[in-house]
Amino acid sequence: MTTAPPDESPTRKPPRGVVLLRPVPGTSTIHDLWAGTKLLAVLAISVLLTFSPGWITIGLVAALVLTAARLAHIPRGALPNVPRWLWLLLALGGVSAALAGGHPVIGVAGTSIGLGGLLNFLRITALSIVLLGLGAMVSWTTNVAEIAPAVASLGRPLRLVRIPIDEWAVTVALALRAFPMLIDEFRVLYAARRLRPKRVADSRRARRRRRAMEVVDLLTAALTVTLRRADEMGDAITARGGIGQISATPSRPKPADWLALSITVAVCIAAIVFDVPPVRP
Repeated sequence: MTTAPPDESPTRKPPRGVVLLRPVPGTSTIHDLWAGTKLLAVLAISVLLTFSPGWITIGLVAALVLTAARLAHIPRGALPNVPRWLWLLLALGGVSAALAGGHPVIGVAGTSIGLGGLLNFLRITALSIVLLGLGAMVSWTTNVAEIAPAVASLGRPLRLVRIPIDEWAVTVALALRAFPMLIDEFRVLYAARRLRPKRVADSRRARRRRRAMEVVDLLTAALTVTLRRADEMGDAITARGGIGQISATPSRPKPADWLALSITVAVCIAAIVFDVPPVRP
């Protein structure tokens, strides 16, 4: 009696999902920085890219992000897989932007082709990637519990004008903590919904009605799970001494934080100096 040979076809690896608000395990110089330093760096770079979104600025910020990722020992496995439909969407957007023309103009086979629209599209795409990488670096190297004390410390001057900065810090901390938890809950709900048997629809109207009912059921279940999780989190916060304990943890910058802020300011100044367009006579 012979047995069939094993299937030698390579198994398809499951796609890597997006890891949000979960720090990469390990210690490094970037991990040990104060959370307020990272927030200030993100704020400064965001303002810089808003008012000076040039190629030089994007390149300098990208080099800064890559250097930080190198120092933080971020593995390649932390990067999510890019779906194919996103590449197709980017290609479609690039072709559509190329039709707008604009300077610079090149000649191909006696035809003038303007590359201004395509270059603008590529610049906006690179800008989006850099901003996503900047946010991902903060997510991968910062514990969520450190965000609220950092926000409370940075917003301390606002208490003079009676702004409830402590309550804002607690709200931000609770939202950041609940976000990954709710994503996992929604994935479980969606998987359980797919396992339920579906009724065979006889017409398009019945199929549309079934899809609408599925959406309503998922939203209702999601709201129920969210309220249950909120009630459990409220009981846990009350048992641990109230919301004041969340933002009361002492957090101060260290010498390494001042060095990191100095490097960030130097990059911003260099970007402003070198990315200024030349004055035309």
